Amino acid sequence: MDLGLTLGPLRRGPADPTFRTAPGTVWRATRTPAGPATLRVTQDGPGVTATAWGPGADWILDGLPELLGSADDPAAFVPRHRLVHASHRRRPGLRLTRTGLVLESLIPTVLEQKVTADEAYRAWRRLVRQYGEPAPGPTPGNGPELYVMPDPRTWALIPSWDWHKAGVDAKRSATIVRAARLAARLEEAAAMELPEATARLEAVPGIGPWTSAETLQRSNGAPDAVTTGDLHLPGIIGYALAGDRDADDAAMLELLAPYAGQRHRAARLVLLAGVTPPRRAPRMPRGDIGRF
Repeated sequence: MDLGLTLGPLRRGPADPTFRTAPGTVWRATRTPAGPATLRVTQDGPGVTATAWGPGADWILDGLPELLGSADDPAAFVPRHRLVHASHRRRPGLRLTRTGLVLESLIPTVLEQKVTADEAYRAWRRLVRQYGEPAPGPTPGNGPELYVMPDPRTWALIPSWDWHKAGVDAKRSATIVRAARLAARLEEAAAMELPEATARLEAVPGIGPWTSAETLQRSNGAPDAVTTGDLHLPGIIGYALAGDRDADDAAMLELLAPYAGQRHRAARLVLLAGVTPPRRAPRMPRGDIGRF
């Protein structure tokens, strides 16, 4: 198990206030059903040592094996392309994490809808630091303290002007508010099979296939939750596996069809291979509606 590869998808940008890394160590602040918790996991050779603080410490330690991929079955994956095989061989420690927490992954995913990653990360940092709470336990290293994200009621009560200052438009903020009001029902999806969990999330207006897949990859450790509706992913998959930089979702799904049941893992291995089409246009400009 590679600690960084396994828990890396939980980090929302290099300055995520809920996540910190050091050589061989990951710190994570989270809101569990039992309350806030801070987790420190250190990998030393084949083993790991974990310490937790806060009211949710027992809950997060009980879930540590699944967080580190114990429910994942890498042996079920059979590479069908040379590039995927090479990427898979170079990363034997890749496991798919399962947090068991839906809202924790859903809210930052909604913030990432139809904006650049930098804009979404900035909004997440600002809102968590403003409305969250300092994480229990020590501060990792000499860096800034960790924060636990707000509880559902606090998310639902954030005023419109603070969403605006964070650069979050009305459509995304309304989706988060709806999800926060349905938090208990949405959290039940963490124990569901992928089709039922997807249907539960997508019943909320503003949550579509892209958002549900990106959420369930993390909360449920779903190996087949392939992301559709992404601006870049089909072109990357198409170019890497078939030399088709203009591939759409249908073409991507056709290329990933041999990996049925493991399509998310296959897509992740393609991304880790780093084979991307050359740029033909400037990067999408970063916006900030909070300045208006």
